[in-house]
Amino acid sequence: MMSGFSASWLALREPYDRRARNADVLNAMAARFREQSSIAVVDLGCGTGSTLRAISPRLPAQQSWRLVDNDLSLLAHAAGLACPPKVTVAARTVDLARDLELALDGPADLVTTSALLDLVSQEWLDRLAIESAARRLPVYAALTYQGQVELAPVDDQDIVIVAAVNRHQNTDKGFGPALGPDAVKHAVKAYEKVGYGVLQGPSDWVFEPNDREIQLEVLSGWAGAALELDMLSQARIDSWLTRRRKLVEAGRSTMRIGHSDIFAAPRS
Repeated sequence: MMSGFSASWLALREPYDRRARNADVLNAMAARFREQSSIAVVDLGCGTGSTLRAISPRLPAQQSWRLVDNDLSLLAHAAGLACPPKVTVAARTVDLARDLELALDGPADLVTTSALLDLVSQEWLDRLAIESAARRLPVYAALTYQGQVELAPVDDQDIVIVAAVNRHQNTDKGFGPALGPDAVKHAVKAYEKVGYGVLQGPSDWVFEPNDREIQLEVLSGWAGAALELDMLSQARIDSWLTRRRKLVEAGRSTMRIGHSDIFAAPRS
């Protein structure tokens, strides 16, 4: 499985991801390890290490991170992180679609991932729940896309384009047919089935009129996804994209894109 995301895109979205992370879910995760002096973390689909940067201040001072991805370029960024003296990082190249068990094997107290669960299949997510439960590992999974989008001002084609994007989210991203907007709902069920307690909270992206660069990137990505489905004409998609870009460039556009965070942990 390749992550399919560029380092520049991950850098652009990181401050918005950090702002969006749900405080209640993050607090629950931190509280789980409050009495520990050290922690070993496995981060699945680590990208350039944004999860480490976001949550390491909330964890015990002595930290050992195993960063897992199959994109060598992104792993190189992650492996080169400047960390405090008590935080160690090891980057591992693993095909998560095929070798999830390998990624989880070894010392670990916590599994983390960000913006991954909507890309995986139901079968893979069930596998993650079973494998983490077998090791009694709590799981913090953040920033999972859940399909609800609010754009302002409203364009009469917004609903059509977003519906196409949500259908595209169900296409194979390297793990089989992706769960897309249904991922969080399925994750909660999968972890409750293996006896975990699950806390869920919203972590929506919120883009204000001055957040032009990321709005333009998101809109272009949506247009590309809608076009790949081959259900809408290119002219229709291009016309919508042109109108929305003009709103962004004029400083008139706002966006809310629904995401959710979960913290799943053994009940006892």
